[in-house]
Amino acid sequence: MNALVIARFTVQEAISRRLVLAGAIISLAFVGLFALGFGFLYGWVARDSVRDPAANLTLVMTGTLLTVMGLYAVHFLSSFLALFLSVGAISGEIDAGTLHAVLARPLRRAEFVLGRWLAYVGIIALHVGLMAALLLLVARLIAGYEAPDAPRAIALMMLGSVLLLTVSLFGSTVLSTLANGVVVFSLFGLAWLAGIIEVVGSVLNNPATVNLGIAISLLVPSDAIWRGASYYLQAPAFLAAMSNRMGLPFASNAPPTPALVAWALVYPLVFLAAAILAFRRRDL
Repeated sequence: MNALVIARFTVQEAISRRLVLAGAIISLAFVGLFALGFGFLYGWVARDSVRDPAANLTLVMTGTLLTVMGLYAVHFLSSFLALFLSVGAISGEIDAGTLHAVLARPLRRAEFVLGRWLAYVGIIALHVGLMAALLLLVARLIAGYEAPDAPRAIALMMLGSVLLLTVSLFGSTVLSTLANGVVVFSLFGLAWLAGIIEVVGSVLNNPATVNLGIAISLLVPSDAIWRGASYYLQAPAFLAAMSNRMGLPFASNAPPTPALVAWALVYPLVFLAAAILAFRRRDL
């Protein structure tokens, strides 16, 4: 299948341009800093909790908080990586004039778009999976902390990055690289803002504000999916202790609804189909 050939060449291109190497170095540096910070903060709390009757709960809450914060950073890093990878996936090739030579061969435009998408999905899924697994391993080795449902949380984090990647890929078929970058990064910021709006509405007990945040989240559900993933990273004791409080502003104390997960699964497929259709009609 030609799409798989394009995917293979796309991965080779990322390796030859040292994108993979740069990402690996930065990621390992982040994991090292996370391990250092986690060990220092958790050890400090553990020493101060020796005489605390509720020491076990304090340690569980500390481990949960540090783990969720670390994976929240992974969510941001992987989102930016997804956007940088795909922001010029099509438009950059058009501007460089390389597509004329590529498409002169017996290769359909749909296969080119699909091949690009498959390669980027593989790269970003591998990055998210490895980063999340390494951070969870650090939490386990230092604090003995284990996420209640790590596989589901990691899968949802991968899905959130694929959402942004696919939107950016679609934008690269209809916009210039610069214009697409402005649009997709704005959408990423809008998705983050929607989550904050929803949290503020919940604190103020204002249904209209909550509904506004939900409506915006449905337009770009990447942040909503992260919040769903964060639920599976939090220990039951932590969730119970935070049940009467606001909770973490960047996490959720409830699992994602089946409707949200279904929408998030359909969302990239819709934008992928739109990208293929738009590229078929684009004049090179």
